[in-house]
Amino acid sequence: MKFELYTAEHDERIIYLTGNFNRWNPRDQRFRLSSEDSRHYSIEIDDELLPGLIEYKFTKGGWENVELDRYGNITPNRKLLKSSGTASDTVEKWRLNWGPFKEEYFPIAEIISEEFYIPQLDRYRKVWALLPYDYYTSDKSYPVLYLQDAQNLFNEGSDYGNWEIDKKLSVLTEYGRGDVIIIAIEHGSEDRIKEYIFDNDHVANGSEGKKYIRFITDTLKPYIDQNYRTKKDRENTGIGGSSLGALISIYSGFLYPEVYSKLLIFSPSLWVEPNNNFPMMNFRVPFKTKIYLYGGGQEGSKMVKRIHVFEESLKRWEQNRLFDFEIRTSINPEGTHSEFYWSQEFPRAIEWLYYNNTENPVEVKPTQESVKNQ
Repeated sequence: MKFELYTAEHDERIIYLTGNFNRWNPRDQRFRLSSEDSRHYSIEIDDELLPGLIEYKFTKGGWENVELDRYGNITPNRKLLKSSGTASDTVEKWRLNWGPFKEEYFPIAEIISEEFYIPQLDRYRKVWALLPYDYYTSDKSYPVLYLQDAQNLFNEGSDYGNWEIDKKLSVLTEYGRGDVIIIAIEHGSEDRIKEYIFDNDHVANGSEGKKYIRFITDTLKPYIDQNYRTKKDRENTGIGGSSLGALISIYSGFLYPEVYSKLLIFSPSLWVEPNNNFPMMNFRVPFKTKIYLYGGGQEGSKMVKRIHVFEESLKRWEQNRLFDFEIRTSINPEGTHSEFYWSQEFPRAIEWLYYNNTENPVEVKPTQESVKNQ
C-alpha cells in the first residue's frame, strides 16, 4: 500500500509514519518517508504489515514533533481501510519540541508557602503547587507528584534553564493527560547536597537526606492532602527529580513504598551509590512500584552504564521477591545533563507513570480512551 503526503510548510526534518501497525512508534526507521521534493513525500508498505483498518499519524520523529491542523490543534487519528490501496494526505503544521503551548491549558501555579517550616531540619523552604487549569471550576480529585528542585522546573530566569513543566502540562492536557497536581519543593541552595544525600558522610559531611525524606512524607504530604483535593492513596502518589533530586527520590520510594507507587528518575546521581546499596524494607507482599528511568548518552561515560546496572539490580531484587517493579528505561543518545533534555522527557514520563497501564507502553500518543477525541 502506498501513502502519499503533501506538507503545507517546508520543513527539512525527516517524516515518519506511525500507527496501529507499529505500536505507535513515532520514530520507526522502517516507516520513514522518502521525499519527492520539498513538499511531497511517500512510502510503500507491504500489505502483510498492515491491519484491515489502519489508524495512523505523521511525525517528525517523536510525539513532541507530531502533525497538527492549521490552527495548531491535535489532529484526529487518520483512518483508512487497507483495501483502499492508496492514501493521500496533507499536513498543515508540525509541533516543534512540544509547542505551540496553549495558555488556556496552563496549570495554575500558586505558592503554598514562601517559608514552609521543615521541623525535621528546623529550617524553611518555598513550596509550590501546580494545579490543573480547571482545578477551581471542577470538583475532581487528582493524583500527586512531588518534585525536587522547584527553581528549575518552571520559573523563567533560573540559572540552568528549566523543565517548562507548566508548558508540558498544557500539552498533556490537550491529550487528556493533564489531571495531575505537581508539588514542587525548592532546594536548599547551600544545603541542597546535604539534603539530597541520604546517609553518606563521605560525599556530604552531615548528610540530611533521611530527615528530608521524612519531611516530604510525614509533614508535607499530610498538609497537601488536607488542603487540596488529592487522591491520597499510594496508587496516586509519586515522587521524582533529576540528578541528586532523582537519587533522593529513589530512597524515598524504597523506604516508603506504602506511600509512593511511582518514581520519576531522571539522570540519577548513582555515583553516590555505585554498588546500589540502597536501604530497603522487606515486605511479605511486595508493593507494585512503577519506575521511569531516563539518562542521556552525553552525560559522561558512566551515566548510561550505571542506569543499566541499576535496572539490573531492580530486576534482581524483583526476582528475589523483595519488590514488584514495573520499569521503563529511556536513553537519549544525544542527551546532556541539562534541563532541556529533562524537559523533553517529562511528558513521556507523566504519560507512562500516570496514564499508561499497558504491558508495553509507548510515548504520549492517542491510546484507548483518548483516541476518539484526538
